[in-house]
Amino acid sequence: MPSIAVLLSGSGSNLQALLDAQAAGELAGEVTLVVSDRAQAYGLQRALNAGIAAAYVPLATPRGPLRRQWEQRLAGVVACFDPDLIVLAGFMRVLSAEFLDRFPNRVINQHPALLPADGGDTVTTSSGIVIPALRGAHVVADAIRLRLPVTGCTIHRVTPRVDDGPILASAEVPVLPDDTVESLHERIKAVERRLIVATVNRLLRRE
Repeated sequence: MPSIAVLLSGSGSNLQALLDAQAAGELAGEVTLVVSDRAQAYGLQRALNAGIAAAYVPLATPRGPLRRQWEQRLAGVVACFDPDLIVLAGFMRVLSAEFLDRFPNRVINQHPALLPADGGDTVTTSSGIVIPALRGAHVVADAIRLRLPVTGCTIHRVTPRVDDGPILASAEVPVLPDDTVESLHERIKAVERRLIVATVNRLLRRE
């Protein structure tokens, strides 16, 4: 059965969606490794609770030679499991071309906003509205700050550019007048959980 590695930095709700699908016999692969750059990431506990290998690979500094050494350690841990697919599920680090070259066409990312297929600065929604493409770590708050009528989530193949790469799947989520960052993010997560399972299944069954 194809193996899946999940890289995360937080609670791991999307990891849990994959684990639930796996337990129900509805996942076309098996999560064999979960890695985090944060020791307190609850996603690591989810992995341990499910009997899955969990690894903490700390990053001492975001730049410089130590950053490169961290990424080499991360790649080494992942390579030990030789996953067919690597899912970045709330992983708050940008991976270099060197890392991606070790796992060609195997790394995908979840992003809690809509991204354009052409890598541009705007997205045209299904209703024809043009909205800015939101990138970075605060896109849910940005959607509310900019008073967008709609946002969403995107799953894409990873490139060295931040939140960029061929789009695999996306879904729209309306922004309600009384939304807070928390309420909007929870609705996006609910859509993400369905989308990640469907996308992983499609990729693994095709491969």
